[in-house]
Amino acid sequence: MNRLKFYLLALTALIACSAKADEGMWLLQLMQQQHSIDMMKKQGLNLEAQDIYNPNGVSLKDAVGIFGGGCTGEIISPEGLILTNHHCGYASIQQHSSVEHDYLTDGFWATSRDKELPTPGLVFTFVERIEDVTDLVNAKIAAKEISEIESFRGEFLNKLAMELYNKSDLKGQKGIMPKALPFYAGNKFYLFYLKVYEDVRMVAAPPSSIGKFGGETDNWMWPRHTGDFSMFRIYADANGEPAKYNPANVPLKTKKHLTISIKGLEAGDYAMIMGFPGSTSRYLTVSEVKERMESLNEPRIRIRGARQDVLKEAMNASDKIRIQYANKYAGSSNYWKNSIGMNKAIIDNNVLETKAEQEAKFAEFAKAQNNAEYATVVNKIDDVVAKTSPLNYQMTCLREVFFGGIEFGNIQLDKTREALEEKNDSLIKIRLKGLEQSYQRIHNKDYDHEVDRKVAKALLPLYAEMIPAEQRPSIYQVIEQKYKGDYNKFVDDMYDNSIFANRTNFEKFLKKPTVKAIDQDLSMQYTKSKYEAFEKLASQISSLQTELALLHKTYIRGLGEMKLPVPSYPDANFTLRLTYGNVKPYDPKDGVHYNYYTTTKGILEKENPEDREFVVPAKLKELIEKQDYGRYALPNGDMPVCFLSTNDITGGNSGSPVLNKNGELIGCAFDGNWESLSGDINFDNKLQRCINLDIRYVLFILEKLGNCGHLINEMTIVE
Repeated sequence: MNRLKFYLLALTALIACSAKADEGMWLLQLMQQQHSIDMMKKQGLNLEAQDIYNPNGVSLKDAVGIFGGGCTGEIISPEGLILTNHHCGYASIQQHSSVEHDYLTDGFWATSRDKELPTPGLVFTFVERIEDVTDLVNAKIAAKEISEIESFRGEFLNKLAMELYNKSDLKGQKGIMPKALPFYAGNKFYLFYLKVYEDVRMVAAPPSSIGKFGGETDNWMWPRHTGDFSMFRIYADANGEPAKYNPANVPLKTKKHLTISIKGLEAGDYAMIMGFPGSTSRYLTVSEVKERMESLNEPRIRIRGARQDVLKEAMNASDKIRIQYANKYAGSSNYWKNSIGMNKAIIDNNVLETKAEQEAKFAEFAKAQNNAEYATVVNKIDDVVAKTSPLNYQMTCLREVFFGGIEFGNIQLDKTREALEEKNDSLIKIRLKGLEQSYQRIHNKDYDHEVDRKVAKALLPLYAEMIPAEQRPSIYQVIEQKYKGDYNKFVDDMYDNSIFANRTNFEKFLKKPTVKAIDQDLSMQYTKSKYEAFEKLASQISSLQTELALLHKTYIRGLGEMKLPVPSYPDANFTLRLTYGNVKPYDPKDGVHYNYYTTTKGILEKENPEDREFVVPAKLKELIEKQDYGRYALPNGDMPVCFLSTNDITGGNSGSPVLNKNGELIGCAFDGNWESLSGDINFDNKLQRCINLDIRYVLFILEKLGNCGHLINEMTIVE
């Protein structure tokens, strides 16, 4: 009888899941328990769970990793060759670029191994092992070794991870980093053993006119014609272990690499993505969605827009500044446009109404269960949000202006001041020596003092418009009293006369360092005031966030129980996930139909030599006009560029492999569509689409434009 009940429960779960099969960022370690592998097979998958994730052997999981600190990459050859997005590799491409070697504009192609460029600071991280530590954490809570809220905190989780690592067989192995994290708002906990490789070299990157074709205009949009890819390679020591850069290091012999399929794809084909989605908020209440719109998105849109106007003007006027600020601008504009699209999509897609319906159903469920904790939790969340919303608005403005917008004024001289007060000569010498590094950090190769001056002149008065006088950092009192509210005059004084403003001022201070000079320095006053404002706000928000975290733990546990037997997935937190769906077109509005793929025809249709975003390289144009596509063309002679799938992704999934039913690589995920930018909050099956780069376009560019046939030769390709 029990077995029958279990069978019926599992069957019900399968039926229920089939209604919204595309939604979900599923944990690989729960594929069998949650029956997601059965659903994948139903949609067309030819693999077994062990082929995707095998805790005791090699699987597809071992060919996917974290690229840098915020993207996904996949291994596409036995010798450590990485494929990721162009925008993921953008900072590294910029790092190697100069006016003399402008790889952003011209692209970079390593025609041999010795030309692959070491990229300091870039790492690639594999997931070595995953362990469920929920029972252990709960036991510690029950024994009162820690409180429930302490179980969420990094201090406890980091300590636990190290304790378990020191007891494990992985202790002492090179590159291993343990990381414990909460899932389902603290209802589950997992320990990840990560393996970090530090010698990663740049191998190939198309020019930005291909890798960023369409630029800001096409970002988050379909149809898309962006060749958003770059390639890197992992190097290791002679034993295949992680090692810092050394000329003697060799390409990593990977235990798993992806087979590449150029067979093509059709509407309805199975598509699966593995990667590291960064953050979603699928379990927010109505009040929290409103807070996201009004306290986070709206101020971010306004402030970033003002900063970007300044940067764009400066970048258009100078190639040097364009290269310096390319990555900063791209990083800023990406989530500026995302915030605009999210607020629009929340309204257009009736997300607030959907959330209200969910809350009503939950209230009925709580009543039926006679569960007082569930019955009151939403109202309690709303009460806390009423307090956090104005504080989060202030914090967003503060962060965007003083920590994300204006770059100058980030150095505090407190320790130098203390040494001078104590008249400790040896300590003074050490502090002054350290200031040289501080100066270099400010005036780095990607910083222009005059551009930043213009940013400050734009943002300081804007902040004053958005924030009441009593809530502003104390530097605003100085501006009012000393400069009669003249922001330009204050900025010029700080940017001309501060200790760190220029080399002359800096060396003058080094020759005669005094407490008075530090106290009177405008940038020091400015820096101190913004940190004081931040700490005050952070302290006010912190206690409320603690309360909210515990309430969410209850709410999400209740929602999970309400949905049974349908399994729930946890919000994204930049851990390894799997999402499955199909290649599919969509209809965004009445009378509009979008095909599921684009071709190079669209590149020429969009071409505009007068607009940097839509310049087509002469060589690519020639190849398109001649239809010189080789074996990568469609049967009708066209060349595919991008395609759509219904996979559930978010930021962090950039660069993720798109796999067919056989686990073969067919594309590289790089964006979501404009109409579904509310997707981080609420998944919409009808509208949500993942925009992917067709692997055939990657190989075509690599071979025909980059002349990198040697890279293609090391791949495993099926046709």
